[in-house]
Amino acid sequence: MFALLDSLNEAQRSAATFDGGPLRIIAGPGTGKTTTLTARVVNLLDQGVAPERILLLTFTRRAAQEMLSRVRLAAPGTGGARVAGGTFHSTAHVLLRRHHELLGLAEGFGVLDAADAADLLDSVKVAQHRSSSVRRFPKKATLAALYSKVVNTGQPLSAVLGHDAPWCSDQAEEIADLFHAYGTRKRELAVLDFDDLLLYWRAATEDEALGAELGSCYDHVLVDEFQDVNRLQLDIVAGLRRRDPRVTIVGDDAQAIYAFRGASPRHLLDAERHFPGLSTITLEQNYRSTAAILAVANALAADAPEGFTARLVEHHPHPGAPQPRLTRCDDEATQTDELLRRVLEAYDEGCRLQDQAVLVRAAHHSAAHPLREVRRPPLSRGGPCEGPPRRLPAGGQPPR
Repeated sequence: MFALLDSLNEAQRSAATFDGGPLRIIAGPGTGKTTTLTARVVNLLDQGVAPERILLLTFTRRAAQEMLSRVRLAAPGTGGARVAGGTFHSTAHVLLRRHHELLGLAEGFGVLDAADAADLLDSVKVAQHRSSSVRRFPKKATLAALYSKVVNTGQPLSAVLGHDAPWCSDQAEEIADLFHAYGTRKRELAVLDFDDLLLYWRAATEDEALGAELGSCYDHVLVDEFQDVNRLQLDIVAGLRRRDPRVTIVGDDAQAIYAFRGASPRHLLDAERHFPGLSTITLEQNYRSTAAILAVANALAADAPEGFTARLVEHHPHPGAPQPRLTRCDDEATQTDELLRRVLEAYDEGCRLQDQAVLVRAAHHSAAHPLREVRRPPLSRGGPCEGPPRRLPAGGQPPR
């Protein structure tokens, strides 16, 4: 453990060895968040905390496996393999299986994935003759998204409809009836959807007897990517720590880009309301990018109207690194035009198309970027070829 602590910078070491009540770690991008969280778990094990009394929660199976794998490798002789952890939904599933009787669940209850849940919701809609209605009624994907947002945010259906589907706000009563029938049908079939897993977990933490038992199972609860929790998940974490303040939340509001299942960075920003006496440690030393890139990132972050403004600093000097350029565009069309102009400009200066890359956050963001149509003939010996961009044929290969 000492070797691991010695490899950390001052802020990371402070977070890893923090001894007290609730802790919030603001971890900027590339600041060694996973290393710090791993070191904190290993330090707790070295302090004598039983591994099964440490709960580590994150959002994806891949992230959970990565975190738990690092703990096992870093603490092979202190029971690192027995640290409890996983995603919110997988942890809830295990817990509900264990306490199904107290929660009124069938012992062999089934769990619907997102596609099956939408299909079941659609079958209930058909049974209620909604599909044959003359009026336009939401499709199953829309209904599933609305149902999930109501559950995960705790907002009334009318508010969710007004924000996400105003065109069917006047059908709120019919949709509410449909959601009620959907819940009844799930109980008849003895199945839960992903949202139910969290609903029942929250109900368990709120029960006087069962909630006390669940909270007492863990000495420490650590939650990664806290900027992406929703209200339901926040209630679960707060419920687990109602009688014990030892919780660690890790996140960065500047990286809150998802609204999946009602996630909101407000829960990270306002964590003091739910965890009194909260201490905050900020990780700012960046191990990934050049000083020039960090300068742009810091300038963008400084424009945020609120939040934690961690100023990222370079760890490894990169002399002679190229300077990034930040271009602000008024709309999507202007952004596309600017992107294509830059690609062709670089091509005309001798940079081959295959040596250029365009990065997007999600695949659908590239829909407006017709890069396949921006192909020019190979460079001739005399220099870049002139002429307008050529369009690829149907086969996708450049013309000969």
